[in-house]
Amino acid sequence: MANTYPVGSLIYVKPVDYQTLSVGDVISYVANDEKTVVTHRIVNIEVDKNNPDVWRFQTKGDENSSPDARPVHYKNVLGTPIITLPTVGYIAHSIQQPPGIYVALVVGTLLLAWTFLPGTLEERRKTTRKSVA
Repeated sequence: MANTYPVGSLIYVKPVDYQTLSVGDVISYVANDEKTVVTHRIVNIEVDKNNPDVWRFQTKGDENSSPDARPVHYKNVLGTPIITLPTVGYIAHSIQQPPGIYVALVVGTLLLAWTFLPGTLEERRKTTRKSVA
């Protein structure tokens, strides 16, 4: 999926009813217990013979030569991609980890100070000039 959805992209996903999905659709899903989110294309749909409400999707990345080893259970499907922001996913991931959190807090604090401090200093100057005169 590297051409359509580059690794490290932030992808906005629209929830969908799994029964509306078909072969060729791209889905984002939770791939494992570590809650890794993967975006791949559906290459086959398997409906459980004992329970027709249970669907599994065989997926494959566009750049991969073979389908994924494990089918995706319908409950793991998050939805279909709507918007992709390349490389923004790396930034979002890094600010969720301790060094990135600190950098984000410092940058946020500096931006707030830069936004509000000049106005506050200007008001102090005006007040100080009136007091002195």
